[in-house]
Amino acid sequence: MNYGEIKNCDIADGIGVRVSLFVSGCTHCCEGCFNKMTWDFGYGKLFTAETENELLEMLSPDYIDGLTLLGGEPMEPDNQRALVPFLRRVSEKFPTKSIWCYTGCVLEKHLLAESHWRCEFTDEMLSMIDVLVDGEFILARRNISLAFRGSDNQRIIDLKKTLSGSETVLIDFD
Repeated sequence: MNYGEIKNCDIADGIGVRVSLFVSGCTHCCEGCFNKMTWDFGYGKLFTAETENELLEMLSPDYIDGLTLLGGEPMEPDNQRALVPFLRRVSEKFPTKSIWCYTGCVLEKHLLAESHWRCEFTDEMLSMIDVLVDGEFILARRNISLAFRGSDNQRIIDLKKTLSGSETVLIDFD
């Protein structure tokens, strides 16, 4: 897997001060995407053990609230295969820090049901994510006043509560 950028002390992509990893590779190709260069799976730098260690070091200060995964598309199957071993390390080392993930996939349609997006790592990856922002960015529904998302079709899901219950639990920040 490649990644396009790492942001330390990011306050735009989740609650609190976060470390954000922008992975490369996305087949959604949303019109108006703010990060179009990350559609290319070969864009950026190779995600290595050194990259993982750098991210873990960035996550270590007490003022860092957690990790955010963006893209590109973290839920591309090849990206899941690279991210799950890293997320295991994050969850083990920082069990109280939250993990947010932005995806163009819709949870029920693409990640919990049979689809191109599901692979041998999907369930484990979902189990380690606290908050999932789902749905493709839709330029015609863009709304800059929304918290933590770009268009009004996107949802902010409390993934832990959703996976432990029988319905999708949304978080309302607006």
